[in-house]
Order: sequence, then structure tokens, then C-alpha cells
Amino acid sequence: MELRTALVVGTGLIGTSAALALRKRGVRVLLADRDQAAVRLARELGAGEDWDPVGQLADEVDLAIIAVPPAHVASELLELQRINAARFYTDVASVKAEPLHRATQLGCDLTSYVASHPLAGREKSGPGAARADLFLGRPWALCPTEEADPEAKATVLRLIELCGANAVEVSASEHDRAVAVVSHAPHVAASAVAARLADATDVALGLAGQGVRDVTRIAGSDPSLWLGILSGNASPVAEVLEAVAADLADAASALRALAEGDGTATNDITQLLKRGVVGHDRIPGKHGGPAPSYAVVQVVIGDRPGQLARLFQVCDEVGVNVEDVRLEHAPGLPLGIAELSVQPDAVSMLAEALRERGWEVP
Repeated sequence: MELRTALVVGTGLIGTSAALALRKRGVRVLLADRDQAAVRLARELGAGEDWDPVGQLADEVDLAIIAVPPAHVASELLELQRINAARFYTDVASVKAEPLHRATQLGCDLTSYVASHPLAGREKSGPGAARADLFLGRPWALCPTEEADPEAKATVLRLIELCGANAVEVSASEHDRAVAVVSHAPHVAASAVAARLADATDVALGLAGQGVRDVTRIAGSDPSLWLGILSGNASPVAEVLEAVAADLADAASALRALAEGDGTATNDITQLLKRGVVGHDRIPGKHGGPAPSYAVVQVVIGDRPGQLARLFQVCDEVGVNVEDVRLEHAPGLPLGIAELSVQPDAVSMLAEALRERGWEVP
């Protein structure tokens, strides 16, 4: 199925990123949003052109991509179908069952609609944070109903392919239970940890390291956006949070007992920590499947323009692929540590090459 023209309704992070990805692949993209400033910025970024629903020709648009909050997906779909805005329709909301149920209630045409959800995002929001490569290699859930036209499904699959993502077909209810575990509940948990920092002392904040930054990174996202997501998937998220809360309550009780001298309480804490390791190790690697074990090469790096480029140039010169990179800044100092994850057999060669070129490798 060819995708020649797409309409993106909602020019936030996801909508604009999809538009940029499609434009890069030669697809004509039309943009629409109630926020005209967002449309202007997306257009200036090269995401597409303004949509003129009045002057639109019949069947001009192959696919309408509805990139609005979950609570508004069904009503937006109904309105677009009412004016025959496109041949087929999809959405990219992070909740699937509730919007689909609402669309059924409103009488939307489910033959031309296939719900979907790209599992990609950033802490930042809005078109200014959009990237054409946001979806590369990422899973993109596809949730067709029995009524869906096979051509509609094929068109959404083509969208996913053009954006560089990997299609995963799943039912709407199973999708929502899954994202409650891997996305929605973790966001609430991160927010709960970050909330403790709101009243933390300056001494505590001065001691903050990379660990607390890692745990709380996603807590910096837009609260109003996440309220809509959590409201649309309330029951599955609540179930996960109740399980997490039970684990935390057990851990707190064990620590209280340990503080009072009960050495046997360490077993309960150890078991939770071990279960955490097991769960962590089950997270797929960047290419899918079990995450491989990499070795880390630490390099002291100055906080100056071009330092990362120089560092990666050395890796390129010696033929070492950097599987992942993490930066840890030194508070109050114009330097930090770059942690390069590489294959274990490349550690010695890379470390030696870096030292020869003047880099400090601890």
C-alpha cells in the first residue's frame, strides 16, 4: 500500500516527529492543530504544510494520523470521518481500549480506523522537541479490530515502516495492560521518588548523583499530558502500583525491623533486590531479545564544544562500536565522565588508544 499523502492532526512531539519522518521519505504531509502556534512551528521545522479542509479533494489524503490526548481521540475521529478527511485513520495515543470503546459509542466507522501507538517519546514535549528519527527501531503497537478493512491495516503498517519502527500487533486491552507495566506505572513511581526531592535539603540535593537522575528522569514530563494518559488507563495502572506499593511496604517494614536489631529482616530486602535484578535483566536490548552484556570504558571529558565528537572519532579510528553512552557531570567542575559501553573484547584496545591520544581513562 502506497502512502502518498498523510494528514497529521496534533502537532505535538509525536505528531510532528511522525510528520518529519514521513517527509524524509517523500510523503506529502498536511498539518492541523487547534494551537496555531504549534502548527506554525511544525511547519517551520519542515514537518509539512497547512491543511485546508475546505479545499481538500476527495480521497486526496491516504491516512489521517490523530495525535491528540487519549480522551479526545474518538471525538476527533468522528469529526474527521464526518468531513471525509481521509481514506483511512489511525491514532498514536498511549491508551487504546478506552478511545476505541468511546469511538464505538459515538458510531465511528471502525472499518477505516486502526488504532496504534508508537512506544517512543522524550521528557520534552511540543513540536520543538520532535525528531525524524524518534521511532527508529522502536516498537509500534498495532491494534486492529475485527471490523478493520485489510487495506486500512496495510496503510498503517506502511506508516510504521516509513517511520522506521517495528510493528507489534496486539489487542487494545492487552496493550493497555502491557504499557501499564512498562510505561505508565513506572512514570508514577518515578514521580513519587522525585516528589521526595521537592522538600529535600540543600545538602541532600548537593549529594545527588547519576542514580537519582536516572530514576527520576521521566518525572520531568508534562503533568497535564500524563494525567490524561493515566486517566485513560486507570485500572491497569492502579493494579501495577498496588503491587509496587505492597513491595515497598514490605521493604519498609523489613527495614524498620532491621533498625530495631532483627537481623532476619535482611532476607526480605535481599529477595526484593534479587527480583529487581531478574526484572531488569529481562528488559530487551536495543536490537530486541535479551540485553547483551557490555563492558564500560570511562573517560574524563571536558565540558567544551566538540569533545564528544573527538571521543567518537577515536572509536571510529580504532574500529570500536559504541553500543551506548552515558554522561555524568561533576558538580561545580567543567568536566565529567563519559561512560562508553562496548564489547568486552574491545576494552583494552579502546582504552590504550584513548590514552595514546591524551585522554584520561581512569
